[in-house]
Order: sequence, then structure tokens, then C-alpha cells
Amino acid sequence: GPCHLVSLSIYQLSLKKSHNPNQSFQSRGDQLLPPLPISAEEDPKEPEPFLELEGETEEVPATNLYSAPDSCRGRCLEAFDKHHQCHCNARCRDFGNCCEDFESLCDHEGFSHSSDAITKEELQSISEKIYRADTNKARKEDIIINSQNCISPSETRDQVDHCPEPLFSYVNEELFSKPTYAAFINLLNNYQRATGRGEHFSAQQLAEQDAFLREVTKTAVMKELYSFLRDQNRYSSEQEFVNDLKNMWFGLYSRGNDKGDSSGFEHVFSGEVKKGKVTGFHNWIRFYMQEKEGLVDYYSHIYDGPWDSYPDVLAMQFNWDGYYKEVGSAFIGSSPEFEFALYSLCFIARPGKMCQLSLGGYPLAIQTYTWDKSTYGNGKKYIATAYVVSSTQ
Repeated sequence: GPCHLVSLSIYQLSLKKSHNPNQSFQSRGDQLLPPLPISAEEDPKEPEPFLELEGETEEVPATNLYSAPDSCRGRCLEAFDKHHQCHCNARCRDFGNCCEDFESLCDHEGFSHSSDAITKEELQSISEKIYRADTNKARKEDIIINSQNCISPSETRDQVDHCPEPLFSYVNEELFSKPTYAAFINLLNNYQRATGRGEHFSAQQLAEQDAFLREVTKTAVMKELYSFLRDQNRYSSEQEFVNDLKNMWFGLYSRGNDKGDSSGFEHVFSGEVKKGKVTGFHNWIRFYMQEKEGLVDYYSHIYDGPWDSYPDVLAMQFNWDGYYKEVGSAFIGSSPEFEFALYSLCFIARPGKMCQLSLGGYPLAIQTYTWDKSTYGNGKKYIATAYVVSSTQ
């Protein structure tokens, strides 16, 4: 359909005209667009980005978003090159010539040795295992999607409702009684939508976070992820793994003025409103439940993934109770543990970078950003956001 081809190629043509090779992110006001593939023809395996006008990137200073000559962003463990002003290779410490952000970007939790680096091939292999292990995902007959109108990426700012019908025609709600779904849904109700309003968790809400982690940890999906990360020397026990997930996803930090008004989980799965715009909100269950209550109005989509079974990927435009989301990408029909596992994998293996995965033989990329203004434990980073940025026809 047009959403596999037309909108992507129009988007790429419009970008190629104005592409500056020295800057892999292009600013359009405060919006940032993803880097372009070198050429789709040259390497058919590389995923093509779809438009990701998240506005999410404003949480991270714009200077962090491209490979600056005096930054290690995108340069960790690269070979020494005397032309660079500062260095990001494994031995820059010995020579005292590392870039200022070397420690925060490259020495992630002490993994400064390239032998500890997780390769693209390993990421593709573990993501396929996680994909196969997701027995709690929706079956084809569990969800009927009515995606209606596909628009071109140039139209996403128009805020026009091109779709009179809801996105979800039918969802088999028996799915929601599965233990991980039920624990996930309990968590969605625990958040205030506006940033700048503090989250104050009750004992019951803290217990619900633990219950969610306990349920997902029992699944084959999370067992695959844990054994992979253990083999990669990232965690030495399941308890250490679960404690770290709890901190990185549920630890509170301040996006607005109020202390502790946000967390990675709230942002990615529940959604927030910041500066009059929807930020985050990348979850199909949340979308369905809010649409059913009349709070979400589906406007259009610019991308529909190549999968013919669930999980699939949709990049859509919608209004959430008066606030607009220009491009919200979401897995459709995935279990909560599947999304939680893939986002966690990418945050741990490629924090702040594009993370290239493979699902059912199709490439898919996830972008994560670290929250850089506060840390937990021994300087570890919270999740600022995680979302699907690209796939291919």
C-alpha cells in the first residue's frame, strides 16, 4: 500500500534536496528528523527511517543529537584518527585526550572494553529470539485494525482528522486478563498526564510496579533477554537485572518544574503532555483504552509495517483529549513484555543511539535517549524515551 512506499520515498526525496552531509540530524524548528540512510539502493538491508517528529528530542539538548567533532556521540570505541579534536577510542584515557562526554556516553556502566560491546549481529539474533518467544502477543483474530487514511509525512503538521472511524474496530479483551497485560494495565492509571505535576506513588502503586516486573520476568521473552545480557557480562544475577530495570524505567525525575514528575515508563507507555503537545505515548493498549473512552481521536497514519501478523508497527497522528501527537509510532498487538524487553535491550546496548533489530526477518530500528540531568546508583542513566524509528517495506 502507499504507506509502505509512497510516503517514505516522498519523505526521502524532500530530505535529499536539503541534506547537509555534515549534519546527520536536521532541525526543523525544534523538531529533529532522523538521519538518512546512505542510499536505499546500495544496501537493501538497512531500514529506512519513517518520519519521527517526536518533539521528544527537545528533552535532550540538540547539540547531543549529531556527531559533533568534540563529542563522542556515535563515535564510541572508534579507531584513533589524529584529525579529531578529541578521542573516543578505548585508550584515550591513557593518553588523556578523550572528549568531555566520553565517560557518560562510552563508558556506560564500566563497559569500556570493545570485547564487551554488543554487535549488530548479536542484537538482530536476540531480537529474533524475543520475537519468537512472545507467546502472549495478539493472534490475527484478536485485533481488527481500521487504519483508513495514509497521509504523506509533509501533512503531519496540518492536524487534520482524515479518519472518521476509530483505529481499533475490535480487540479481544480476553487478552487483558493475561497476567502481564493485567499488571501493565494497573500501572497505566497511576500517572498524571501533565509534566510539572509531581508523581506521588502510594504503597499500592509501588506494589503494582513490583507486580508488573515480577510477571514480565516470568515470561520466556524476558528470560531470553536476561540470559543474553548475563552472557554479555551485563548482569550477574536476575535480581540485579530486575532491580536495574525498576530503576531505569520507574525511577522518577523532573521534566517540568515539579520534583519527580516523570519516568521512562510513564513517558513511553502512558504518555505525557508537555508545552501543549503529546510526548511519548507509544503503546497500543493505552491507545485502545483511551480511544474506547472517547479520549483519543485517531487522525491518520504515515507508516504501516510489513508484518502480516502481530506485532505490527504503525506510525500515526492523533489527538489525545485536546492535545496533538504529530507522529506516534507504536507496536500493535505486542505483549507488554515484548515492548518492555526490546526497549530495555536497546537502552542497555545502544543508549542514546539507533538500535538495529530484526523481527520475523524484517529490519526494525529503535531509538532511545538517556535522561542526562539526574542519575541513580553509580551514575546510571534513567530512560528518557524509547520508540520505533524505522522499518522497511
